[in-house]
Amino acid sequence: MTAALSAHELIARHRSTLDQALEAIRTRAYWSPHPEHPKAYGENGSLDAAAGKAAFDALLGSRLDLGQPGTDDWVGGETSPYGVDLGVTYPHADLDVLLPAMKAGQRAWRDAGAEQRAVVCLEILGRISDRTHEFAHAVMHTSGQAFMMAFQAGGPHAQDRGLEAVAYAYVEQVRTPDNAEWTKPQGKRDPLAMNKQFTPVPRGIALMIGCNTFPTWNGYPGLFASLATGNAVLVKPHPRAVLPLALTVQVAREVLAEAGFDPNLVALAAERPGEGIAKTLALRPEIRIIDYTGSTEFGDWLEANARQAQVYTEKAGVNTVVVHSTSDYKGMLSNLAFSLSLYSGQMCTTPQNLLVPREGISTDQGPKSYDEVVADLAKSVDGLLGDDARANALLGAIVNPDVKARLEAASGLGEVALASREITNPDFPGAVVRTPVIVKLDGAKPDDEAAYMSECFGPVSFAVAVDSAEDAAELLRRTVREKGAMTVGAYTTDPEVEQAVQEVCLEEAAQLSLNLTGGVYVNQTAAFSDFHGSGGNPAASAALCDGAFVANRFRVVEVRRDA
Repeated sequence: MTAALSAHELIARHRSTLDQALEAIRTRAYWSPHPEHPKAYGENGSLDAAAGKAAFDALLGSRLDLGQPGTDDWVGGETSPYGVDLGVTYPHADLDVLLPAMKAGQRAWRDAGAEQRAVVCLEILGRISDRTHEFAHAVMHTSGQAFMMAFQAGGPHAQDRGLEAVAYAYVEQVRTPDNAEWTKPQGKRDPLAMNKQFTPVPRGIALMIGCNTFPTWNGYPGLFASLATGNAVLVKPHPRAVLPLALTVQVAREVLAEAGFDPNLVALAAERPGEGIAKTLALRPEIRIIDYTGSTEFGDWLEANARQAQVYTEKAGVNTVVVHSTSDYKGMLSNLAFSLSLYSGQMCTTPQNLLVPREGISTDQGPKSYDEVVADLAKSVDGLLGDDARANALLGAIVNPDVKARLEAASGLGEVALASREITNPDFPGAVVRTPVIVKLDGAKPDDEAAYMSECFGPVSFAVAVDSAEDAAELLRRTVREKGAMTVGAYTTDPEVEQAVQEVCLEEAAQLSLNLTGGVYVNQTAAFSDFHGSGGNPAASAALCDGAFVANRFRVVEVRRDA
């Protein structure tokens, strides 16, 4: 294949960015090459707001032809949570044709080496970044995120996570030198001398199974970790969120071809309504790596049945916040209210259980009873979402009917401290928008345990009364151990309580945020610095992103020769 983009050109263009990413994951300091503000786009080839919206509008009702081999049908059917019928159709693949075609390009991709693979990945991410406004609308209208969240989380933050995975992949591959001269002394005899060559080799074809809520943010780490380590990647989007990942595949195929590689190294597996091809794909012998974000049930099935593959899952958990005491009561309430409200609680990191001592807590405003804490939190959420325009900008739309059903059923689980209300979105009358519900439960009542020990994904949280800080720590331990947690939060001014909660999180491998009262929230993580999940409790088998996330996507093969 003739390369329009030479390796030298790509290295010159992207090596400095790769080096900065390598430094960022080493220091864990703040860094991002992808602007968060919409006004930063519109120069040097990137689309501004108007051009991005026009590009998205042009996609509606179109056929997205990716030029893939084995296309035997055209499928679609996405309807935006905002009530818009997208009408985009995608290629449906004959797997017996597509998978061999994907495998054919892996040799040249393997032989290109870690650096060239990395800079090709950075070129893909750069072109996606230029189209961030277009991607933002695609994420918004498949996930139900409000526009600004879709812009940031689906755009620069997702791109950061992809670049982070490339950086980790590069580090792990260059840890072993390409060549070594080995000499072993033999006393009076001639020394033994060998030339040794070490090559990172891919496992095979990687399957990335996308999710409905964060198709790019959750999808890019696995996609780019696999691609950067030499594997071909088959992208299987959630049937309600195909467009953002189909556009990603389109960009990747274009860049691979321009760089002289087989574009079939990245392909899309869209499905007919109700077809459910994820299980079929997961058991194909060609699939050697699987990345999955979604329900615990299917994640457990993958781990148990896809035995031929390395399986990386981010499933579900019961995220918990221990509320013991605070030196900034107003800041604590404000921070928690935002965390509970953002994207209607449809994040795998949103707090669900708030453990509050039944005798109350100490604050800078004096003692507050359990009932006062819960009532004040409800008022804080109400105040945050009291203006409908602001509420729409924070809540987005309910992503699917299951979330709406759980929200409506929650009020029957206990005393309602904050009732959910319906909000109209004037721009999208078809959107289902609901404020969060807060339900009071008693940690000492067995009847309440079934509710707070089960994940209730969506804008539902439980204020669980506990007997003491010690009881809160033990309930936290049991919850993480049995159900898993992507996040844990705690508010306390007592060093002993802080130490007890920290010890639980260290022993149960849960990521902990302490005393957040400002503009950083328990359900947000920053690429290059924060780990998303730990891989050490039932909520996820991997962390985004660490060395373990990338290192087993390739193996090192040695060739020895006598010197």
